[in-house]
Amino acid sequence: MAKNIHVQRDISWLSFNARVLQEANDVTVPLKERIRFLGIFSNNLDEFFRVRVATLKRMVEINAKRKKAGIHLEESPNEVLNEILHVVLKQQNEFSRIWANLLIELKKNKILLKNENQLSKEQKVFVTEFFENEVRSNIIPLMIESLPELPYLREKSIYLGVVMQKKNSAYKEKYSLIEIPSKSLGRFVKLPSDGKETHIILLEDIIRFNLPYIFSYFGYDNFESHIFKVTKDAEIDLDNDVSTSFVEKIQKGLKSRRKGKPVRFVYDKEMNSGLLNYLMKKLKLDNKSSIIPGGRIHNFKHFMDFPDVFPPQSKKLPAVLHPALKKAIRVTDVIDKKDILLHFPYHSFNPIIDLLREAAIDPDVNSIRITAYRLASESKVINALINAARNGKKVEVMLELKARFDEEANLEWKSVLEEEGVRVLLGIRNMKVHAKVCVIKKRSGNKTVQYGFVSTGNLNEKTAKFYGDHCLLTSNRNIMADINRIFFYLENPIQHENILMECKTLLVSPVSMRKKINELIDKEIKEAKKGQPASITLKLNSFSDLTLIDKIAQAASIGVEVNLIIRGIFSTKKHLKKTENNINAISIVDEYLEHARVLVFHNAGKALVYISSADWMVRNLDHRVEAACPIVDEELKIELMEILKIQLQDNVKARILDTELNNVYVSSQGKKKIRSQIETYNYLIQKQS
Repeated sequence: MAKNIHVQRDISWLSFNARVLQEANDVTVPLKERIRFLGIFSNNLDEFFRVRVATLKRMVEINAKRKKAGIHLEESPNEVLNEILHVVLKQQNEFSRIWANLLIELKKNKILLKNENQLSKEQKVFVTEFFENEVRSNIIPLMIESLPELPYLREKSIYLGVVMQKKNSAYKEKYSLIEIPSKSLGRFVKLPSDGKETHIILLEDIIRFNLPYIFSYFGYDNFESHIFKVTKDAEIDLDNDVSTSFVEKIQKGLKSRRKGKPVRFVYDKEMNSGLLNYLMKKLKLDNKSSIIPGGRIHNFKHFMDFPDVFPPQSKKLPAVLHPALKKAIRVTDVIDKKDILLHFPYHSFNPIIDLLREAAIDPDVNSIRITAYRLASESKVINALINAARNGKKVEVMLELKARFDEEANLEWKSVLEEEGVRVLLGIRNMKVHAKVCVIKKRSGNKTVQYGFVSTGNLNEKTAKFYGDHCLLTSNRNIMADINRIFFYLENPIQHENILMECKTLLVSPVSMRKKINELIDKEIKEAKKGQPASITLKLNSFSDLTLIDKIAQAASIGVEVNLIIRGIFSTKKHLKKTENNINAISIVDEYLEHARVLVFHNAGKALVYISSADWMVRNLDHRVEAACPIVDEELKIELMEILKIQLQDNVKARILDTELNNVYVSSQGKKKIRSQIETYNYLIQKQS
């Protein structure tokens, strides 16, 4: 394959994060939400550096070794890293510009973010008392110059680097570090004010104000202080010691992650040069490291939780109960007769909880099998499963310990579940289990009945309030049979390694999904060649599988109508021919996170519609256990295709995806404005009546 024929996936992801930044810049978005989008942008970038940049830095080391052996990688990780840094610095400037504008907007709304130099006499008293009562016991200043090594720096924390001097000896500087205890105290503190205005101060500025008090013992009287943070490699290295259990390896890997190599150093560009050089030396950073100068404030991810001090704004659209379940006594009775398709966050997540609760107390239910990837902190799903186990049901949970950044939480859930008698499956070495499936088995008279669900999203009642996902509740025998096959495989992957090949209804990674997708695309190509209608509509989080990208481009060149709704990464071909360019590709970034994966194939007029847990990425199709489920009910097919149609008509929050990565909004000129998330809600409300 020719070099650089596709948009590089990491650069494409940065383009997605630029769309998040656009939301922060959009004056039609409520002020609170604009600030929240800055927080989302910052949090996204943190994870990007922890995962993708860290991976590229590892590849640089591998590439150096391979070059010595005469082997060359197709793509230079160094070149990608340089391009990433270039893009990130540009985005940082845009971020700073937007934040400056938002500060003006806050002031217009009589909300003032004050620093330690802007306090009234009353506020100074308050800040002094607050520090003494709340903060002082939560901080331990570190006099770092006296330490042979820089102390361990938590990568999710921000630090105040302090430079101290005595007025009669200005040449002698001392350095100290203070970790900002935002996890325990929060980042924002409301200050007393006259009532007409709301004054807020950041926790680090309270500490800044009290520096003379903190260091009074040492006799220093002149202080400079600057915020910085370190982002570290988040990869978990699992050793090959056969005597070590998988759980122990995860625990050991989590400890080693905390000591991961720095992959980014972000600091206040006004930082004292002596302190900056000292920190870079101690952190073993050089000019090739990702060193990013910024403003006075860092860790903007906390701004997702900015205090709710805003005037009343338009309320969120309330989630509604699915109409088929409104008068039902039990969810189970409804799905025994017909399939139900829930659309989150427009529909309430409660029917999922209710289904599991019903199973927990139903004397006829024998077993519940379910997969879990990312769970809510106080999970009602887990609570229902525990109650089922207490009631004597056989409960089996496939708990993915390798769910990135949720490893510690899932280890805790493992202990909780096992203490209650739940059988916990821990997945497969070198492969994540990402499918979202559940099967409940019960005895009804003389026959066994099975029902459950397949979802595009995590079984998490909290994220279901702002993640756009679909969940099929069904008792379809073919679907349930395939879900059982998935669990047989997960129970003993070695003994049952071929059982996934027996799945006839679900498309399952890593064995059949890629093959079936290729066959479905080929069928559309065949129809187009005959001059018959042919189309493919895909909704995905990310599309970076180069083989399938080329396959879709081929289909478009032959006349297949291709519509793509891709929220994040899209590694499109860079130099599409006009015939290949018969592709309508958009990205929607709005209040809710577009998380669903949906595949629609025209199929000679008999549409095939699937919901899926898998993006079209190599990892999802070849190195994970994923499931795509057909929507069999014709009404539900139409409903899902109507929702996709609404999204494809979006001309308010949709951006055009192209090789230039310009993120140009779809034009609404001369047309009725369509904001798909609002219109989807209205469409589903209409179906309620």
